[in-house]
Amino acid sequence: MTRKAATLTGFVAVLLWSLLAVLTVLTSPVPPFQLAALTFAVGAMVGLIWGGMTGTLGLLRTVPLSVYAVGTLGLFGYHALYFSALRLAPPAEAGLIAYLWPLLIVLLSGLLPGEVLRRGHVAGAALGFAGAALIILGGRGVAGTGAFVGYALALLCAFFWSGYSVLSRRFGAVPTVSVTVFCAATAVLSGGVHMVTEVTIAPTATGWLAIAGLGLGPVGLAFFVWDIGVKRGDIQLLGTASYAAPVLSTIVLVLAGQSPFTWALAGATLLIVGGAALAARASAATRVSAPTGG
Repeated sequence: MTRKAATLTGFVAVLLWSLLAVLTVLTSPVPPFQLAALTFAVGAMVGLIWGGMTGTLGLLRTVPLSVYAVGTLGLFGYHALYFSALRLAPPAEAGLIAYLWPLLIVLLSGLLPGEVLRRGHVAGAALGFAGAALIILGGRGVAGTGAFVGYALALLCAFFWSGYSVLSRRFGAVPTVSVTVFCAATAVLSGGVHMVTEVTIAPTATGWLAIAGLGLGPVGLAFFVWDIGVKRGDIQLLGTASYAAPVLSTIVLVLAGQSPFTWALAGATLLIVGGAALAARASAATRVSAPTGG
């Protein structure tokens, strides 16, 4: 697979993650760890199908336990924090704070071997950050301690996912099918925490459909295509292009009646698209100026 194809494959995850917030809202009042256990169980089944279709299930035995530990911590940590944040704070605002991870990916990836952090990447990330900030500052005022706790958890989400994504690049030789074990382990771990700390709540009919949708898409297939993107594609371009996710997520929430439309969204969209364009230009310049082996 070429670098460009891998980058486009990774961006499919961004499109799927645009549905994460609205589907999470539709699962209410299922508690966060119960939700994680159910959705990741579905995600693990997606992985088994992926492995069967690609003939790579046998490779699971070759993956070091340390890689499984890092992958499980990334998925479990991010989604436990994300689901909790959206239960405590307004979904649009909390989701946008969680989507600060693209900025962190672009900046942190410049520290990876073989990657160059250009001014265009920094400028593009800054524009994207400004766009996300504009939506948050232009959003609804929220009162109550719970909302601010939710925002803090959402911020931790950003650090978890950016760290996981950048570390994934260091495990480039690890097969993508290993995500199946990450999902299964996250489901088991979430189920254990749920049994100890939460009261089980039966999902509504709509909730079951949303859980299935989460497990098949944002908490399933998305991880596999993202793994390909961050390991084989342009991770800096992916990180900055991922600023499309908060815009798409907010639009979906508005269309679903879960969040009101604000004019801040229009301005933020221009900033985010402009940031992605700057980063794309910087990545193209990096490829052109890179020495050719021979």
